[in-house]
Amino acid sequence: METSFLPTTLPTAKPLPAFRTHIGAASIRPQQRPRRSTIRAAITRGRKEETVATVREQLEGCYLLAGIKYEGLTVKQLQGIRDALPETCSLLVAKNTLVGKAIEGTTWEALKPCMKGMNAWLFVHTEEVPTALKPYRAFQKEERVEETNDFVGAVFEGKFYGPGDFKTLETMPSRAEVYATLLGALQGPATSLVATLQAPARDVVAVLSAYVRKLEEEAGAA
Repeated sequence: METSFLPTTLPTAKPLPAFRTHIGAASIRPQQRPRRSTIRAAITRGRKEETVATVREQLEGCYLLAGIKYEGLTVKQLQGIRDALPETCSLLVAKNTLVGKAIEGTTWEALKPCMKGMNAWLFVHTEEVPTALKPYRAFQKEERVEETNDFVGAVFEGKFYGPGDFKTLETMPSRAEVYATLLGALQGPATSLVATLQAPARDVVAVLSAYVRKLEEEAGAA
């Protein structure tokens, strides 16, 4: 039986023609794209700095700063709260970290324990604190969100007030009431003055502070 074999010598392959590489160096470089991440970071940083500056501006002449939990509230509801506030008050929605940065090294820093979750910030630029807090209390009752969207805390005259301490702020006497109380005590018998001085320290300080301001205004007018 005959067996056939493949030839042991294969034909030599012809070399492939060489490619000509006359392409310019510039054409083989990858196309440069704008660094969007860098631009976005710059914009974000700019907005953060703007927010911090806005908070610091609001703190000028501020008597009370309070945090309000706004999680679940709509933009329309927040705008409704703003519209109901007195002109001496401002409501600002800002991140806790940015507000925390703005209040560092100030008396408002006592609010830092409240900086958790989603908060809006109420800036009160008037001594009439109860009047400033009343619109939000009305909103809570109307929308039935007393349990879910309460004040998280506030700072007034350098002191921190937790959610359970707001009744003290909401029942503070108005300026007219302070004047009436003090003048009545000064014009009445000594027992009236003693009774005034035996009132809670907060009331006494408020009364005396108001009286000192009144004297200063009268001196300036003279």
